Amino acid sequence: MEMLLPSMEDGRKPEGELPIGIEGPCNIERRNGKHFKQEEFINEFAYQKPVIIYNIDNKKFSKNCEREEILKNWSDKPVVLNSANTYSYTRKETTFGEYVKKLMGAQDVGILGNETFILFGDIDQKIWKPLLDTYNLPLWNLPEYEPALSFGMAGVGTGVPFHFHGPGFAEVIHGTKRWFLQPYEKRPNFNPDQSTLQWYYNIYPTLKEDEKPLECLMKPGELIYFPDKWWHATLNTETAVFISTFLSPVPKSKLFNDDHKTEL
Repeated sequence: MEMLLPSMEDGRKPEGELPIGIEGPCNIERRNGKHFKQEEFINEFAYQKPVIIYNIDNKKFSKNCEREEILKNWSDKPVVLNSANTYSYTRKETTFGEYVKKLMGAQDVGILGNETFILFGDIDQKIWKPLLDTYNLPLWNLPEYEPALSFGMAGVGTGVPFHFHGPGFAEVIHGTKRWFLQPYEKRPNFNPDQSTLQWYYNIYPTLKEDEKPLECLMKPGELIYFPDKWWHATLNTETAVFISTFLSPVPKSKLFNDDHKTEL
């Protein structure tokens, strides 16, 4: 069966698709993007805890990511699929059109994460620049950090198990995605090679209240920020299109050069 990306106009899902994990708590703090100030972001969240920011406007990018539009412009472009396990050490090369039309599908609960391949993580920044340039970067930032974009798309039930890295933002463009987060010192109970779906069905229901992670369902127009080294896992509750803004420290040499130019 050919997978259909949700449409901005009619919100349709792939034919016969049944959402997974839509119902559930949202215990992550939320802020209105129209009123959320950089100072508040730094003082309350940047180094302390996650936050969801709503009222995010990326209509142009959303339009460019609708099925007909994105296939028209990007079908023949090469992409690299990553295994959907904690370490994502296995990769497969294909084209974007081949992935969307034939390879992208719902997660089978019996298939391990290291046997599942989805489009997420690094993409060729030069090839995809025309699309990425239509994305409005988050208005909030960390001092002396610079952004790098990562574009992804995956079927219902897929996701990435618990892992951690540097800070960043993530936004759902089409579909929905459930996020699970825990601070670094509170390591979750999970198998790094199992899929998020297996964890969600087998481990999550057994957790005591004080063992459960922070979580929330992310929808289009919402942005989540995760601090440095926070454990996080994702579950695509519907077929989803998403983009992340990873934040990395600016190299000292670049900071020095920028300061030197300012002095000149």
